[in-house]
Amino acid sequence: MQDHIDAQLRAFIEPRFPGRSWADDDDIFALGFVDSMFAMEVVMFVERTFAVTVPNDELQMDNFRSVHSMAALVRRISAASQEGAVSA
Repeated sequence: MQDHIDAQLRAFIEPRFPGRSWADDDDIFALGFVDSMFAMEVVMFVERTFAVTVPNDELQMDNFRSVHSMAALVRRISAASQEGAVSA
């Protein structure tokens, strides 16, 4: 599942920066790929695509710096939501 999440995130981000090469663990903020509007687009994409709600306390730059950090966030939120559903 990790590869699938990473691939979807990359597919969303990559077209916005044609001709630029970068790796899934590169800091897209440091590379200058992200401004505040795009950051909000990424949050909305994550929530829609992976059917999660990013809690306010997870809206931190570190969670969105790279494809890998975003994928980790999705997995963490998904796992917490599944645990909550099982214990309910």
